[in-house]
This record gives sequence, C-alpha cells and structure tokens, in this order.
Amino acid sequence: MASAVRFWQVLREKGPSQVTFWFIALMIGIAAGFAALFFRKGISALQHTLYGVEDVRLMHSFAESLPWYLILLIPVGGGLVVGLILHWFTPDGRVRSVADVIEGAALDNGRVEERAGIASALASLITLGSGGSSGREGPVVHLAAVISTRVSKWIRADGITGRDLLGCAVAAAVSASFNAPIAGALFALEVVLRHFAVHAFAPIVIASAAGTVINRLEFGDVTEFSLLDGGTLQFYVELPAFLILGLVSGLIAVVFMKATFWAEDMGNALQRVTGIPRWLRPAIAGLMLGAIAIWYPHIIGVGYETTSAALTGQLLLHEAIIFTVVKAAAAAITIAGRMGGGVFSPSLMVGAMAGLAFGIIATSILPEMSGSGTLYALAGMGAVAAAVLGAPISTTLIVFELTGDWQTGLAVMVAVSLSTALASRLVDRSFFLTQLERRNIHLAAGPQAYLLAMFRVGRVMRPMDHENAAPEEKLLTLIEQGIYTDTNATLERALPIFERTGLDFVPVVQLAPGDGPPALEGALFHVDALKAYNKALAATAAEEHS
Repeated sequence: MASAVRFWQVLREKGPSQVTFWFIALMIGIAAGFAALFFRKGISALQHTLYGVEDVRLMHSFAESLPWYLILLIPVGGGLVVGLILHWFTPDGRVRSVADVIEGAALDNGRVEERAGIASALASLITLGSGGSSGREGPVVHLAAVISTRVSKWIRADGITGRDLLGCAVAAAVSASFNAPIAGALFALEVVLRHFAVHAFAPIVIASAAGTVINRLEFGDVTEFSLLDGGTLQFYVELPAFLILGLVSGLIAVVFMKATFWAEDMGNALQRVTGIPRWLRPAIAGLMLGAIAIWYPHIIGVGYETTSAALTGQLLLHEAIIFTVVKAAAAAITIAGRMGGGVFSPSLMVGAMAGLAFGIIATSILPEMSGSGTLYALAGMGAVAAAVLGAPISTTLIVFELTGDWQTGLAVMVAVSLSTALASRLVDRSFFLTQLERRNIHLAAGPQAYLLAMFRVGRVMRPMDHENAAPEEKLLTLIEQGIYTDTNATLERALPIFERTGLDFVPVVQLAPGDGPPALEGALFHVDALKAYNKALAATAAEEHS
C-alpha cells in the first residue's frame, strides 16, 4: 500500500516516465472507449423509449408509421430539456464540441472545460435521442477530452504531456465510435494536435487500439456500413469523373458549412431582437426539425440508415437530391439551434447522397464505360466529410474502415484531395477552425498567428521597480498622448502599437473603473515581447518535431 502511495506521489510531483505514460494512455483509451460506448447505447435507449423503435438502425423506416404529432413534439420536448441543461450548466448556453478541444490543445495545455463539457455531452445525447439531426462523434470527442483533462490536472501534466493525453482520449473516442483504430489515431494527430510528432504517436496508437477493443467487445468486428459487391472502377476512363466529383463535393461542403453559420447568425439576431430566452432556443429548433421530419423522417438522429441506402444504391436520383438538401438544412438547424451534436455524421450522409446523385448522372451518360454508381456515393461521402473536417488523411481512412472497401482507394483519394483543397480556400480550412475564427480565435494560420494571444502583457512587462525600467516621465507623457496598453491585454493587441508608433517601449496601465485615470504599472519593451514570442515559437517547433 505504501509503495502504491509513493508511486502516485512521484507521478504527481515529477511527471510520468515513458512506460508509465503509455500505461496512462492505455487507461485513458479504455475510459474514453467506454464513454463512447455508453454514449452510443444511451442514444439507442432514449430513441427506443421515446419513439418505441426496436432497431435504431431502422429509425426512419419505423418513424414513418408513427403519428405525426409524436414526430413533431418529441424534438420539441428534447430541445426544451437541452436548453435548460445548457442554461444551468454552461456560462453561454453553447454546446462544447471538437472546436473547443482544438482550442484546448492549442491554447490551454490540453485542457477543456469539465462542467460545461459534461453538460454538453448530456445535451447532445438528449438531442440525438429525441430527433436532433446531428452526429454523435463531436460530443464523444469532447467527453473524452474531459476525461483527459481530469487526468492532466490530477498528475499536474505540463503542456506537452497534457496535449498528448488529450490526443490519446480523442483517438480512443473516434476509434470506439467508428471501429476505426487507424483513422482514430490519425484524426487525433491531424485535427486536434495538428502535428505528427513521433513522441505522441505510440501512446495515441495504444489508446486508439484500446478504444477499438471496447467497441468490438460490444458490437463485434463488423463495419458500420455494408456495401454491395461489384463496385468496380474503370480507372483511366473514369478518373476524370471523380476529379469533378471532388470539386462538386468541395462546393457542397462549403455550402453546408456556410449555411450552418448563416443559420447561427440568424438565430442570434432573432434571439436578440425578440428577447427569446436562450433556454428556449433549442426547443424552437426542435419544432422546426419536427415539422421537417413529418415529411422526411430520414433526418431523425444520426441517419446511418439513409447513408447505408445511398451506399447500396437504394435511392432514386430525385430522392438523393432532395435528401441531400433536407439533411443539410436539418443539420444546420440542429447545430445553429444549439441543440448539440457534431457535424461528422451529417457530412457523411450529405456526401453519400450527393455522391450517389452525381454517380447516377455520370454513369447514365457513358454507361458502357462506367462502374457502379454506388462507388460515387462512397467517394462523395469521404470528399464532403474531409472538406468539412479539414482532415483528408483520417477521413479517407475512416471511409475505408467504415465500409471495409479498400479496393477503390484511388477514386476516394482523388475526390477527397480536390474537395479539401477547394473548400479550404473558401473557409478557414475546416468547419471547426472557422468556428474558432468566428470567435476571434485565430488557429487556422498556425502557431505564428495564435501564440501572441497566449501572452498577457502583465507577464512580459517590466514593472516600475525593475532595474532596467523605462523612465517614468516618458511613460506618463505617452499616457497623456493616449499611447498605452492594458496589463490584461495580449501581445496580439499590444504589438501593433510598436508598429504604429515606432517606440521601443509603451506604458502598461491598470484601467480604473468608470472614468478614473489609468494607473501606471510598468512598461512593455518591444524586445521583451519579441523574445517571449520567439521562445514560444521555438518550444512549439521542438514539440512538433520531437
């Protein structure tokens, strides 16, 4: 007993060794895998309770037989509960998701909000169980990040260790959600950590494998979707069609993302003008979803049944087109209505249906030189999802692992590469990074853009009692001229003052409440700010190449 206590004391005080860290990664992987499993089972149980469906994989088929008022009212009730949860347990009534995990990795040493994160996971579970049209992967990723945050705080992990633990949790959550261990590991590196450092690879793979084992113990070694045999590719003749599909998918992904952001802006404006309380917003979104679901029950929940129908060619051309538009609108309403859930599953469904529609048209033009139209559905699914996530590598692998079809890799890769290249020029690289950009968190351009926002002027300034402090008279003169910066400001805001004035230093003040005069605290020297910035850049580069 005493040795165990001593072990944990050393772990907390000196940090984990490499072997110990791998063990922690394994434990986090198991915990995140179970979190993903319970989240998925919880959605199924809630759908069974509310809708009475026996097999949730056949949700929309079953919903067609339900009374219209149930389809209308269930999402409203779910939205009302979601609104109250977010109102009580989050400061802003907003669901936490993958974007917040990326922010935590970049700006908060691999930590995320715990209280708001748990509330968001519960809200998303209720949303998906009561008819919300979003995905389960985003909430699971953030829930896993909450687990790693708790462990990081417990062992007092530094920034690098905290980010690695966060990557382990994300990898396990994704792999457990999709039964996709390779894609789970690469998703954590490509999307969340945004680097492929060697030191992070081994623990992330261990955690990803653990998450996959949890999934397979419950569901077996089966793929999420089953494809029909015979999806062949006439390589040299048909590749130009997949190039065009990639461009079309990129445009569809951009429209989907911008529609979601537009819906969010409209919701914010209406809420501001009408004075609707924030806890009522998800219920209003639920009412809109219920009205759509009366005619198109395909939008209810994750939507894997409709996605599977697209991948097996069971939809007609007009059905594929209509369902693409309706699903995109429903997902935008769900997310903008702050009901919770992620964008990955909706993007898979939109991509599969759009790809099928494209494939039906393409194969009808030159049927003797074309393969199966369902191959286009597979490529479209990957292309739209990759553009939305900004993750061409991991999304390509997720498509392969979801379907078990590794024979058509060239077609999928061609479509994914072009869709991602096009969409990244029209938004800030991905849905998540654009979300952050809209909050004035500039991660899309890389560390050189966001590191300045991590430093407060008060940490870098020279106080008045510093041995090399700036002359007080000069500082007071500059304050009278209106040239100064707040001690709580970031270097991102302070550095432009040097560029504008050409000064070597600027006064740092503590702003008084009301109209009181600012109190002089010290001076920020241009050279000190640049030294802090260069040191942070060097540390980031060292981590990414270690």
